[in-house]
Amino acid sequence: MKLSADHTFDIFERIEYYESLWLKPQSMFRDYNETKTNVMSLKEYIDNTPKEWILTHLDAVHDNFLFEDIGNGEVRIRLIDWEYTAMQDPHVDIAMFAVYSMYEREQVETLIDCYFTEGCPPETRMKIYAYIAMCGMLWSNWCEYKSHMGVEFGEYSLRQYRFAKDYYRIFIEAHEDRGTVLLSCREP
Repeated sequence: MKLSADHTFDIFERIEYYESLWLKPQSMFRDYNETKTNVMSLKEYIDNTPKEWILTHLDAVHDNFLFEDIGNGEVRIRLIDWEYTAMQDPHVDIAMFAVYSMYEREQVETLIDCYFTEGCPPETRMKIYAYIAMCGMLWSNWCEYKSHMGVEFGEYSLRQYRFAKDYYRIFIEAHEDRGTVLLSCREP
């Protein structure tokens, strides 16, 4: 629909914001500083990668998709809970759906392939890998903040952190496979 709003959702800024809310100066993860440095190094790539800038949902958790039977075997999908909606690359919603669903790598690849029925260009797939790493770091930091407030997310928190680590590595490997060099990205 090409809708727009006057505000954006900056994932890198949100990563820093949720970390700033921590009551403890250090993360529960031993290698947090290295992982954060790796994820933050993706900023240059993301900033320089072509993208569409449109109104994006940004909370593509499965609970926010309502399926309505409209008869004749047709189903209409309605998206609810527009709390985080802002201007952003719509491919972030694919990444958000993957991390919220705690998908394994094979499921992520299937999700991307289902979304891009005509085929996903390698550059777009790599951008989605970067977004998955970024979103994992974002929600991991949010979980740590909530933990300091007495709310525990158990496996969800750990899995979000794993998305940050694993998809940074997957992104780097995808670039190496394409024979490109990323000077700002560190080896995993």
